[in-house]
Amino acid sequence: MFLLKGSDLAPPPVLRSAGWRHVLAVAGPGIVVMLADTDAGSIITAAQSGAQWGYQLLLLQLVLVPILYIVQELTVRLGLVTRKGHAELIRVHFGRGWAWLSVGTLVLSCVGALLSELSGLAGVGLLMGVPTPVTMSLIVVALIVMAYRGSYLFVERIAIAVGAFEVVFLFVAWRAHPDLAAVASGAVDIAWQQPKYLYLVAANIGAVIMPWMVFYQQSSVVEKGLSLDDLPAARVDTAFGAAVTQIVMAAVLIATAATLGKAMQSGSLDTVQQIAQAITPYLGETTGKLLFGLGLSGAAVVATIVVTLTAARTLSEVLGTKHSLEHEPHEAPWFYGIYTATLIAGALVVVSGVNLVSLSIGVQVMNALLLPIVLGFLYLLARRLPKPYRLQGAYAVVVAIVIASTVIFGVYSGLAGLWG
Repeated sequence: MFLLKGSDLAPPPVLRSAGWRHVLAVAGPGIVVMLADTDAGSIITAAQSGAQWGYQLLLLQLVLVPILYIVQELTVRLGLVTRKGHAELIRVHFGRGWAWLSVGTLVLSCVGALLSELSGLAGVGLLMGVPTPVTMSLIVVALIVMAYRGSYLFVERIAIAVGAFEVVFLFVAWRAHPDLAAVASGAVDIAWQQPKYLYLVAANIGAVIMPWMVFYQQSSVVEKGLSLDDLPAARVDTAFGAAVTQIVMAAVLIATAATLGKAMQSGSLDTVQQIAQAITPYLGETTGKLLFGLGLSGAAVVATIVVTLTAARTLSEVLGTKHSLEHEPHEAPWFYGIYTATLIAGALVVVSGVNLVSLSIGVQVMNALLLPIVLGFLYLLARRLPKPYRLQGAYAVVVAIVIASTVIFGVYSGLAGLWG
């Protein structure tokens, strides 16, 4: 028997197609988590992919769209049916030990992502002439005030508004004037035998399927108060976000490959400044810096919000304490305490100095290596939902194949790249 008995559920609603007004009312969790998915580390990974391999990793960005949707749709379904967060589901259904294993995986991913985001923001600050300690102080203070003073909806709107700056990368890609014939031929030229190529394949998979995304979106649909009637609209929200995040990734890769290809250059980009110079030469120095800074800052800020809230929510769930932005700080001290401590600790590490590009790509590869635990629990939980929401039949087989293929390919590419 699953966590909710059939008698505990309302009669299954007739899931009609979602109208656009309903979609707009429900939209938010999917868009926010997908904008966060295209974070500083993901953008840097895409830029590095274009710099080192031209268009040879472009097809992978498109293949990952349906995979991303399949994974995140399961989290929406779990949240709307059970009204519980992911960690809480694992704790209640599989036991505290397995819950702590999943949370350990999540925290590892969140810490890596947070350092990557804050390092990206520090890099943008240096690009604009702002010292790292000043940038970190401003970011930490602003995000603490936002969480302590705002509701879930307020934080969601802030995240969407800031994350919308990522669309500047579409303009950057367009201004790079890529050769469409070169794009088409390069996209199908896949270097399967090259360890460095496989390492970036794993990094791109880990940049798209991240452990904290599963935990965040499931908790968000619950905290926003969505119901089973909202499932069709929530699926549209998730599908739209999955497409947008991969379009942004593809745009960054195309811009980098087109720019360096025309200059007859290739190789590693080691700093934010080098990446900015590589993808914005046709925009002018000032305009290029501004647009790149806005795009990367938007990606990094929304991801910082998401990963920090995810770590605080999930640890609080396992501890059995309150974990919502709707509670005042004195009502949920663990939640707000973890949120604050995580931000401050991450900022202190970044101020000490880290290699942004190496850190970011390494974090994405780590995410790929953690996929067996994350996607394994997700699949098992979805298989135990009550009917008619249970993952079953032919679609369950399709999902199993997609998840198994993603896990095997991600882990294999990561290990092959590391050992090569």
